[in-house]
Amino acid sequence: MTTIETPRAATALEITPVAGHIGAEVTGVDLRADLTDTQVEDLTAALHRHKVLFFRDQHIGHAEQIAFSRRFGAVTPSHPYDDDAPTEYPEILAVDSRLYEKRFGRKKFSYTNQWHTDVSPLINPPAASILRAELAPEQGGDTQWTNLAAAYAGLPESLRTFLDGLRAEHRFGGRIPPWDADSDYARKIAASPLVTEHPVVRVHPVTGERVLFVNPGFTTRIIGLTPPQSDALLQLLFDEISHPAYTVRFRWAKGSIAFWDNRATAHLAPSDLDHLDVTRVLYRTTLEGDIPVGVDGAASSPIAGAKFTGA
Repeated sequence: MTTIETPRAATALEITPVAGHIGAEVTGVDLRADLTDTQVEDLTAALHRHKVLFFRDQHIGHAEQIAFSRRFGAVTPSHPYDDDAPTEYPEILAVDSRLYEKRFGRKKFSYTNQWHTDVSPLINPPAASILRAELAPEQGGDTQWTNLAAAYAGLPESLRTFLDGLRAEHRFGGRIPPWDADSDYARKIAASPLVTEHPVVRVHPVTGERVLFVNPGFTTRIIGLTPPQSDALLQLLFDEISHPAYTVRFRWAKGSIAFWDNRATAHLAPSDLDHLDVTRVLYRTTLEGDIPVGVDGAASSPIAGAKFTGA
């Protein structure tokens, strides 16, 4: 556990790791109050080290969540496609099971139930995401995160060397889109697709770590390989990033917040609620990201879709 004295905090800021490779719980801070510059610096350093930070009993609203997010970067609009943000808070994305059921025509508790890095088909995927629980079921509904830097480091050196020179296509909807082909949402995506070629291994712009930057939710193929070769390699990598050793699991309750480095993690929404008569409501903000750069220094290449920026 790391204890950091914070001049304006009533208690010391404590950062306690919760899993072997990823995740730390933060206590000693009240997000209803303005953060000091020292607190922002300490939380930023902890985020880069632990990849995802967890806060409990933070009973804040949309305005406070946006204000907190802005201390760490430019906050983007809620999502390139989804327009369910509260009217007066366009930065807020509602992760609301009622809205997903209306949009997709069946019970869903998230956009996708596959491991994914938020909106990786953008040329500049979000740098970080902040998710706040408003309504959490009494049982189930946990979210998991995985450390993509640790997953890369755990591969054999020969495979790492091979991957360092590869690029992959990321497409919104992935290989099997989670919506009906004749739905309004499908037509919206087809009219304005998001597709980018990213390095399979990106270099984190702050820590310098090499990160295995692929995910089953959005990565569709490895450039330059045949379809069978690409599918086989992607499955190997997807199995690697979802290895339990690299993951952490978080139990939601009202007032819980998760703050993760989207450049070095993927996460998995719950799939254990479909048979239960429950509602799950969380609210997300995202921070504007940079364009990924590979081990060779080459940046990602946009195929369709513009850079996503905030204010």
